[in-house]
Amino acid sequence: MPQPTPAHSSRTSSRSAPSAPSRPSRPFRSSRPFPPHATSAPAHTPVLAVTADALVVADFRPRTRRPRRPPGPYRRLLATPGARAFTAGNLLARLPAGMFSVSAVVMIAGTRGSYALAGAVTATGLAATALVAPWTARLVDRYGQARAALPATLVAALGSLALLLCVRWNAPAWTLFAAYAATATTPNTGGMARARWAHLLKGDAGALHTANSFEQAMDELCFMLGPVLAAFLCTALFPEAGTLVAVVLLVTGMLLFTAQRSTEPPARPRPNAKAPLRTPGIPPLLVVCLATGGVFGATEVVTIAFADAQGHRAAAGVVLALQAAGSCAAGLLYGALKPAGPATRRLPWCVAAMTALLTLPLLAASLSGSLPLLALTLLVAGMATAPTMVTTMTLVQQRTPRDRLNEGMTLAVTGLLGGIACGSAAGGWTVEHVSPAAAYAIPVTAAATALLLALLPPRTPRHNPRDAATRH
Repeated sequence: MPQPTPAHSSRTSSRSAPSAPSRPSRPFRSSRPFPPHATSAPAHTPVLAVTADALVVADFRPRTRRPRRPPGPYRRLLATPGARAFTAGNLLARLPAGMFSVSAVVMIAGTRGSYALAGAVTATGLAATALVAPWTARLVDRYGQARAALPATLVAALGSLALLLCVRWNAPAWTLFAAYAATATTPNTGGMARARWAHLLKGDAGALHTANSFEQAMDELCFMLGPVLAAFLCTALFPEAGTLVAVVLLVTGMLLFTAQRSTEPPARPRPNAKAPLRTPGIPPLLVVCLATGGVFGATEVVTIAFADAQGHRAAAGVVLALQAAGSCAAGLLYGALKPAGPATRRLPWCVAAMTALLTLPLLAASLSGSLPLLALTLLVAGMATAPTMVTTMTLVQQRTPRDRLNEGMTLAVTGLLGGIACGSAAGGWTVEHVSPAAAYAIPVTAAATALLLALLPPRTPRHNPRDAATRH
């Protein structure tokens, strides 16, 4: 009796005698017609077919596949045409932002033997950046990122190379100040990336929130890895290695970034909108950025001094990296969520959370004096800085005319730089005249000041059709 083969199989079995001649397989034909249901069987019913020596069962039922998991917000974000290419170039160009100052300090102090000279040179570069950066951003808005940002990057790279040569060949001290001041033309790479997202994601507030959170997380990542990489290169190779690698990364990344012309926002040769400083709602945000920068500057100086007082100065970089890691993780999580309400209402809550969490390092340093406990509290406190910066940058984008978007975001970064300088000075003075533990009150005070400024009611701007047209 013929045996049926398993479903979906085309294998046939032969039961003929070995001496019998083989016969070709042919379908079975019956003189009796099939029932009506056999010729019009539904698709889910297996079909039976009989050959000379086998019964074949064919199952044509559809196979159910496991449903694919929907892509996450960041995967959807990077699926935007051209997004991955300009993001990769921008990250390469952004990483040196956390390398230049550390490399300059190690290079100058290692060859000249003066931390005071190194600090004065980097402070001069910071002040020059605060003055020049808004003008560079204005040129980027008017002439486009490729035409303006690339030449400005080359000028900054030449300034860094000039500083390297002056240090290497023991040039007079004033040449160090002049060379490092030339690096102030470095474009705001993070602001240009945010401008591209704003151009690509017009009208999609949720996707733009995710993009701003992603860029803030990348900022934290670069400022976490940059100093570590710079210190390693300067100590493991030679003092000028950090600056040299940073220049190569900056120029290479900017070349890759500006080559992506399909995602570049259009240039505005003749902007119709007023300057961001004169735009209603922008000056209060810049003051909030100034106070928030005070948090960053004071925390960095005070943490280094506290670790030095505990006899673990080398561990200060790891402790600060933990704070940046907490901010990076919180930024990514904040971008994956969909916060309710407008950014104007969210900003005071974010600043309030930052103020509350910054009291933890103050308590840990004052009550226990334990460096590991301080590192843990800084990790937790860092989780509130990224949501604050994301919300602040979102408001800057909303209130800045589209013709001057790079300029507006660069002004926000300039405010942060000014706050970092003020916070560093205040934190250093408190460390020397009071104590490193008590100096952790400076970041709390700066955050409380930012909270008071964020709670001030915004001034209602007058309706100007000309400005409204430039925003859309």
